[in-house]
Amino acid sequence: MPYLLLLPGMLWLIIFFILPLVNLAETSTKTRAASQETGEFIQTWRFANYLDAFKEYQPQFTRSFIYALLATLLALAIAYPLAYAIAFKSGKYKNILLILVIAPFFTSFLLRTIAWKQILGAEGPVVFVLRSLHLIGPDTTITATSFAVVMGMTYNFLPFMTLPIYASLDRIDPRLLEASGDLYSNGVTTFRKVTFPLSMPGVVAGTLLTFIPAAGDYVNAAILGNPTTKMIGNVIDSRFFRIVDYPTAAALSFTLMATILILVTIYIRRSGTDELV
Repeated sequence: MPYLLLLPGMLWLIIFFILPLVNLAETSTKTRAASQETGEFIQTWRFANYLDAFKEYQPQFTRSFIYALLATLLALAIAYPLAYAIAFKSGKYKNILLILVIAPFFTSFLLRTIAWKQILGAEGPVVFVLRSLHLIGPDTTITATSFAVVMGMTYNFLPFMTLPIYASLDRIDPRLLEASGDLYSNGVTTFRKVTFPLSMPGVVAGTLLTFIPAAGDYVNAAILGNPTTKMIGNVIDSRFFRIVDYPTAAALSFTLMATILILVTIYIRRSGTDELV
């Protein structure tokens, strides 16, 4: 009976996850047929596709991980105080604040990103404030820059960082914090020795949930960026749907997945939360 109950889920994973991955792996080692007018690819098991693709698009790979890292760090800096305030200081407004955190999910990801294009635009409030403070020149723009791309990614993935951290903080027994105070620890020491270590599972989960989709994101770079801020997701999208170079796109996809998997494994082991794997 347990195996019968698992069968629908296993069939779903095999049909919609395992088989597409196998097909993607097979496509990544193909080459274009001699008659290029047909647009067909033949299986030649050319693993050099991976090396060629990485060499050609190494800047986009590097840029993707840099943007993802910056967005993750900014999201953590914003989400941790927010989650802390909701968990310990919100009182009867806790549920309302949680709804506000997830409220952006009620709107399309695409619409949220387009809204940021307006917010960061030349007539938007951000540029107005920065110009009023004389932090930027009268002709300086923010849209179509790396800054705009990172800001858009930070905003769009902020709930993925906030909710896991809140869940970890909310599970902390208040008596532990009281005991720390009874042992003459001040607020900073209590946070450093008790609160933050106990919230590490949420921090690790939140950073993973933010970094992984951010590294493969292409919507923010396409809407808020320019040709010099393209990420690897934009390249994969272009190779699949515009240039119709399936082997290169598949090789880039697998390289991206493998790189993320390696980085995530190292990060989890270094953070001391192997049980999350």
